[in-house]
Amino acid sequence: MKLHSLLMIMAAGIAIAGCNKAESPAEVQHDVADARADAQRDVSEAQADARENMADAQKDVADAQADHDSGELADAAGDASETAARGDFKVAVAQAEANHKVATEKCEALSGSAQTDCKERADADLDAAKKQAELRRDGAG
Repeated sequence: MKLHSLLMIMAAGIAIAGCNKAESPAEVQHDVADARADAQRDVSEAQADARENMADAQKDVADAQADHDSGELADAAGDASETAARGDFKVAVAQAEANHKVATEKCEALSGSAQTDCKERADADLDAAKKQAELRRDGAG
């Protein structure tokens, strides 16, 4: 029983140690290129969604202006401002996540604690960028 437990602990230790093994430069380069492509696609989609939502909000403002309805115009203008803030937030988060994907792939070139530290920095940068985006969004509303 003790031998079985010892073997399990050793196997877990080997598995964990293998997770922090450096990838080859070619493999890292390929993974970084893939992450950049995925990231650019994600950011482009967020930008397109934001533009589409903003166009809808601006149409509502224009319709209210055409109707000469000041109450509706004020509501539409407020909605447009909120739509812009939400769109900016979504784009900022998509960009932060894109940067995170690329950064974590670059960390794969490192090994051991350097890799772990690199990934922790990438995670911290992602969290900070998301918080900054939230502050900008909430300040704009």
